Amino acid sequence: MHLDLSELSQLAPIFRELFKGYHVSRRDPELYAQLSNFQDQYRTLFRALGFELVCDTRGFYYFVPDLAAAAVNKTAQRLALFTFILVEHLADQGRDPIAVLDGGSLGRDELPSLLEKYRDLFIQAEVQTVEELEEKIMRRMTQLGFAGEENGIYRFLPPMHRFLDVCLSVQQDRDLAASLHSVLPLPAPVLIDDDSDEKLLQTDDPLDLSDFAEDSEEDALARAIAEEQELDA
Repeated sequence: MHLDLSELSQLAPIFRELFKGYHVSRRDPELYAQLSNFQDQYRTLFRALGFELVCDTRGFYYFVPDLAAAAVNKTAQRLALFTFILVEHLADQGRDPIAVLDGGSLGRDELPSLLEKYRDLFIQAEVQTVEELEEKIMRRMTQLGFAGEENGIYRFLPPMHRFLDVCLSVQQDRDLAASLHSVLPLPAPVLIDDDSDEKLLQTDDPLDLSDFAEDSEEDALARAIAEEQELDA
C-alpha cells in the first residue's frame, strides 16, 4: 500500500499516545476521527514499526506489541486486580458492575471504604493507603485512557472493557465450576513476580501496558517512516 503521509495529519500525536500505552477513544475526537478515517494507512505504517493497531468495535484504539505473549507488567496487574475488586464490590452493593464500568462513575469518597474492605488484596498490589490507591491505580487509569476524572468523580471509558471482559470471563468460569459442583476454587487474581513464568488472568490479549520499545517515540516513528518510504521507492 502506498502511504501518503500528508493525509496522516495527526500521526505524531497519535503515535505518541499509543506508544505510551494510551487508549484513544471518542473522548479524543480529533485523534479518534483521524484513526477511523485512515485506519488501514495507520495500521500499515505502525506494523512496520512492530505494533499491531487494534480497533475495538466498542470504540477505542490501542497498540498490541508483536510479542503479545510477554508477561503482564505490574501496572496492568494492578488495574486488572482493581477491576476484579470493583466488580465484586458493586455486586455486593446490588449495583450493576457492567453499568458502572461501561460509562458509569465512581466517587473519590468511595475509595477509603473500598480499600478497607479489600485491604488484603490491595496489599498484593503494594497499595496500603488511599493516597497510594489514587496514585498507583486511579491516576494510571486516567493516564492510559481507561477513565476520566473531574471534581472527584471518576468516569469509566470504553477501554475499560479490556479489563471487564477478563473479569467476566473469570466469573463465568466460577459459575460453571459451581454448576458442576467443583471442589476447585477460582481465586481472585494475584500479582506475580516479574521473574515468574506464571500469567495473570491469561487471555489472547495479555493487557501488556509496558513500554513497547527501547527507542524513544521520535526515533521509533522516524525509523518506521523511513522504512515505509524505502518500500515505496
